[in-house]
Amino acid sequence: MAKRLIPTLNRILVEKIVPPSKTNAGILLPEKTAQLNSGKVVAVGPGARDRDGKLIPLSVREGDTVLLPEYGGNQVKLGDKEYHLFRDDDILGTLHD
Repeated sequence: MAKRLIPTLNRILVEKIVPPSKTNAGILLPEKTAQLNSGKVVAVGPGARDRDGKLIPLSVREGDTVLLPEYGGNQVKLGDKEYHLFRDDDILGTLHD
C-alpha cells in the first residue's frame, strides 16, 4: 500500500521502528526504556529545485534507517499501517549497523 504513495519535492515517507516489548528470552521490557526515534525510509520524493531550476537530490534513499526528530512530520495512515512524512531537512541523520 505504501508503494502507491510517492512523496512530492523533498519529502520522505518513513515507517517508524517500534522497539521490542520483550527480549529473546521472554523478559518483558518496561515502556520507559530509552528508545531511539528511528524509522525505515519507504519512499522518497524527487527532490527540491534551487533558484536556477536544478534538482537538489535528497540525502537519503529507500531502505535507509534514519534518526527522526521527537516531534514533527505528518502522520499518514495507509491500510492498517501508520507512516510519517518528513522533509529532507527534518531528518537528523542516518543509522548504520
